[in-house]
Amino acid sequence: MNATRPNRRFDLIVFDWDGTLYDSTGLIVQCIQAACRDVGAAVPSDEQAAYVIGLGLQDALRHAAPDIPRERYPELAQRYRHHYFAQQDALVLFPGVIEMLAALKQRSHLLAVATGKARRGLDLALANAQLHGVFDATRTADETASKPHPLMLHELMAELDVTPDRTLMIGDTTHDLLLARNAGTPRVAVSYGAHEPAAFDEHEPLFVAHSTRELHDWLLAQA
Repeated sequence: MNATRPNRRFDLIVFDWDGTLYDSTGLIVQCIQAACRDVGAAVPSDEQAAYVIGLGLQDALRHAAPDIPRERYPELAQRYRHHYFAQQDALVLFPGVIEMLAALKQRSHLLAVATGKARRGLDLALANAQLHGVFDATRTADETASKPHPLMLHELMAELDVTPDRTLMIGDTTHDLLLARNAGTPRVAVSYGAHEPAAFDEHEPLFVAHSTRELHDWLLAQA
């Protein structure tokens, strides 16, 4: 595949969404905390709430509110969605994301998204960010296995006919990096999202970017 670009290291670049491309970490934390408060669960700290970002909603809420019974998860999820959708229109891409994606498209990389969001949430976010049509494929946690199970990446690679060694996963959480390890793909971390960069080392990212500018420059030089 892509034999005309032998100098390119990766054919497919897969991005996490929240905290990697979309500046949504703070809002997600607030909405998780508000949902827990609504249902009378113990309210997680900022760090505890941020840890679950990237997981599918049910997995995230189970970790964020371990003190409530499973039968109340739908209520907790509904309250989270209520708070999130009420404020999501205020969210924006991180500075430089549009330019970075355009540069990668110009080099004919395939682009994809692998996210813990639900399909409805991702489609709304893509519309809000005016990015519909930019990505060659996307996967959400409600239509496949949640991170860090490798199925999400396996499906993207199969759909776009790219092997693991030619695929790069980029994310802001250890869930993203473990997803990539489980799928056998190289990975890059960003430190400006949900998880502290000290937790990244054991997952052996090729690079840790501290801004979208750093990520952009590394991708153009190394990907």
